[in-house]
Amino acid sequence: MKIAISALRRLVAGLPATGRQLGLAGLGLTALAGSAIAEPQLEKTEILYQGWAGQVTFIELADDLGYLAPLKLKWVGNTISGPQDIQTVVTGDIDIGGAFYGAIIKLIAAKAPIKAVVGYYGSDHNTYNGYYVKEDSPIKSARDLIGKSVAVNTLGAHLEFVLREYLARNGLTPAEAKQVTLVAIPPVTGEQALRQGQVEVSTLNGVLRDKALERGGIRRLFADTDIFGNFTGGSYVLRDRFIKDNPNTSRKLIEGVSHAIEWAQTTPPEEVRARFERIIAERKRNEDATPIKYWKSTGVATKGGVIGDGELQVWIDWLVKDGLLKPDQLKPSDLYTNEFNYFRPGKTAEAK
Repeated sequence: MKIAISALRRLVAGLPATGRQLGLAGLGLTALAGSAIAEPQLEKTEILYQGWAGQVTFIELADDLGYLAPLKLKWVGNTISGPQDIQTVVTGDIDIGGAFYGAIIKLIAAKAPIKAVVGYYGSDHNTYNGYYVKEDSPIKSARDLIGKSVAVNTLGAHLEFVLREYLARNGLTPAEAKQVTLVAIPPVTGEQALRQGQVEVSTLNGVLRDKALERGGIRRLFADTDIFGNFTGGSYVLRDRFIKDNPNTSRKLIEGVSHAIEWAQTTPPEEVRARFERIIAERKRNEDATPIKYWKSTGVATKGGVIGDGELQVWIDWLVKDGLLKPDQLKPSDLYTNEFNYFRPGKTAEAK
């Protein structure tokens, strides 16, 4: 089709003025016909999802950038928990949700029919999760955490696994690690809980971390990047049934989301922040957009969130070591697909 249109353009260019007008009109119709042929029929056009207060998800960004059209998004509420988000995908109450890889693996091991489809968050030198103590705290090492309490946003997710890996790498036995108490606290109250002595350690990231550091009186014990370097920590998932029943919709949705991630990876942060602020203002959800001013990077380690075996294998190994998975029960290829990613290996999507 592209070759035919190119040939027509060359032919039209050599025509008299009247002929050029007619030729261009015909060329427009030909292009429209080619576009109609090339665009597959979408099985489902409304996508249900959950948001995060004061944040713009890459699903929402993709929609704002025009990468999802003609798909329409339907917001059904907010979440503060990755595990809750993907459990809501399993129940069919939403179509797409995201969580930490460890939570995804545990859910799939429990026979949940979902598949990871695009990495959407992670940690780098700009965007990371830190574990903080008060400046005068006697806690200096992993062993000092025995008998202490640590605030995390939710149990069984990213922050818990990173902490447990930190403890293991620093020589604590499983029995000793169990003496470190995890306390689920909403992220917005994490700093207050630390300063008031409700916990000895609190996890902080983004605006909450930066504001707390500006106020002073706290110091970093360690961060997830100290352990894993730059890494993608979790992905969006779709139900297996959704993919089977809606292959064209799945491709349109995930190509769009991955393209939006790449846009945020390559666009100046101030431009990304400005767009996020406008999106939040226009959706009118009565939320605080302050965190957007502190946005620095996606944290996603690969172009457009392409998923690799390595980023899943590390958590499979952890779950096996922890006795939650049997050896060889799952392999990375059981858990994800890059089939719908705009930047998938060997793709042709970028040439469109």
